[in-house]
Amino acid sequence: MKTVVVTGADRGIGEALCVEFAARGDAAIGACLGDSSLLREHGVEVVAGIDVTADAAVAKLAAALAGRRIDILVHNAGLVVEAPLGSFDFAAMQREYAVNALGPLRVTQALLPLLGIGSKIAVITSRVGSLGDNSSGGLYGYRMSKAAANMAGLNLARNLKARGIAVVCLHPGSVRTQMALGLSDATTVGAMVDCAVAARGLMARLDELTLASTGMFRHANGETLPW
Repeated sequence: MKTVVVTGADRGIGEALCVEFAARGDAAIGACLGDSSLLREHGVEVVAGIDVTADAAVAKLAAALAGRRIDILVHNAGLVVEAPLGSFDFAAMQREYAVNALGPLRVTQALLPLLGIGSKIAVITSRVGSLGDNSSGGLYGYRMSKAAANMAGLNLARNLKARGIAVVCLHPGSVRTQMALGLSDATTVGAMVDCAVAARGLMARLDELTLASTGMFRHANGETLPW
């Protein structure tokens, strides 16, 4: 049994990851911005009130986990704000960066004493953060914050390898979440997969992760993605 911590576990992919990890017998802990009775019903430990942009909230998470070893840490908390060129909301874009890029660093730094040899870290990012895969433009704040998250993940992989900790950046695919549905038109919704399907793919990639493969950018389906 592994101890797994997932941020942004209130809903969507984070919620599904916690449920799936618990179902296979792992000790799943959901760090939630709000709370989740559904997670509790599935035997998931919930730490509520965790805003990954706030030092005090992240310190609260570290205190709740004190004395326990974390085997898998999943940085899933994310935010997207859609505004086209000409009508940017720069404050909202800064919030995206704070959640998507700095959040994983803030949480990793706080929980680092609980990680050790054999521990794994996943940054749930997106292929829209890929420079090589950008063929459409748009989503400026989200793309830029996810590109920064990819760099954060790669940096962590380089710096934590000597400690025996492996890191991977993971794209969950096109997933039917509240956040994604708010951005998608009717033609793309049918191609989306359910959160549970995405969660199982992400878990498979984490199961495969070793120090030999640390520092990769992968799709939940196993594909290696361009930076």
